[in-house]
Amino acid sequence: MVILTSVLTTGALTLTACGSRDDNGGGSSDGGNTTTLTIGVDAPLSGENSTTGLGIQYGAQIAVDDANKNNLVPGVTFKLRALDDKAQPATGQSNATALTGDKTVVGAVGPLNSGVAQSMQQVFASANMAQISPSNTNPELTQGKNWQTDKKRPYKTYFRTATTDELQGSFAAGYAFNDLKKKKAFVVDDKQTYGAGLAKIFADQFKKLGGTVVQTDHVNTGDKDFGSLVTKIKNSGADILYYGGQYDESSLITKQMKDAGVKIPLFGGDGMFATTYIETAGAAAEGDLATAIGVPADTLPAAKNFIATYKAKGYKGDYGAYGAYSYDAASAIIRAVKAVKDANGGKLPSDINDLRSKVVDEVQKSNFDGLTGKVSFDEYGDTTNKQLTVYAVEKGKWKAAKTGTAD
Repeated sequence: MVILTSVLTTGALTLTACGSRDDNGGGSSDGGNTTTLTIGVDAPLSGENSTTGLGIQYGAQIAVDDANKNNLVPGVTFKLRALDDKAQPATGQSNATALTGDKTVVGAVGPLNSGVAQSMQQVFASANMAQISPSNTNPELTQGKNWQTDKKRPYKTYFRTATTDELQGSFAAGYAFNDLKKKKAFVVDDKQTYGAGLAKIFADQFKKLGGTVVQTDHVNTGDKDFGSLVTKIKNSGADILYYGGQYDESSLITKQMKDAGVKIPLFGGDGMFATTYIETAGAAAEGDLATAIGVPADTLPAAKNFIATYKAKGYKGDYGAYGAYSYDAASAIIRAVKAVKDANGGKLPSDINDLRSKVVDEVQKSNFDGLTGKVSFDEYGDTTNKQLTVYAVEKGKWKAAKTGTAD
């Protein structure tokens, strides 16, 4: 992994380098000048996964707009810089380098994909900059490779407002076995960090509960023809298909499976919880299921204005999966800036590296009511909000079926 070193060697940066001064801006406690600071966003904004990626971008944008409108940090104006990682780890790493190299950026929201996050974490850590993902769910990102036996936090700069696959996979397995009364699962994944990890956790828990995993298989991202896989599923006698991956492949799998007469539900994780899944699969999606983090956004009183604003602005993408969690991630960074400023006599630190470091510390201390509930982080940087929801496709729409926490 290429590690950004320029941030460590450029030396101290003054506040005028940290943010742009606008002498014509609104009043502030800093001599009437306004400092502009940037919140970075990294997500797939085009191509695969862009529906959910755009939801992340605009969720953060609304948080920035609200902070500016309400003058949340007097003397500071926030702006957003969104970069497209195209769901590719190498691109994500380049974007992390670009954001940490931007001397106005104080923190970043994203990415969407856990595999992309793995390529970005060390870059942000080298710059001592807070990174908060609204959607990464792989346990390794916060608890290390040996998280099942020896949890160790790899990077103190990495946080997430999404709960982990350890809980999501277990919650899905419990719902499939206990609520749906399914006994034979065929498990497939897309070989990616997120998909493979989620599928394994589901399979392990499903077997612990007394179910049988009749067969496992793998596909490649970008595949379009799943004929051979469908034949295997048909011959296996499975009464449910569990898929670890994104909506791009799963929507095609369920369509081809149903067209072949295999009338069993496809169950997946939050990576397929998007309107695009239903739009692509059509009628074949009926009865399929997905887990998603938290509770339904449209049931949260605090999220009503957010949803109304998102729709009124005509923003593209789907806010339902991660929009509110992205809002809370950006808000955590903004509130951290405010805490740093308040603790420094109403002034921002004059050194960008000092500001970034202090923002990381304040993000760790986060404790506020966000759109998704209480926003706070444990010793690993994981959200303390462990709620999950199972959604089922009913009459062409995702409908919440059950909300709770994994055992």
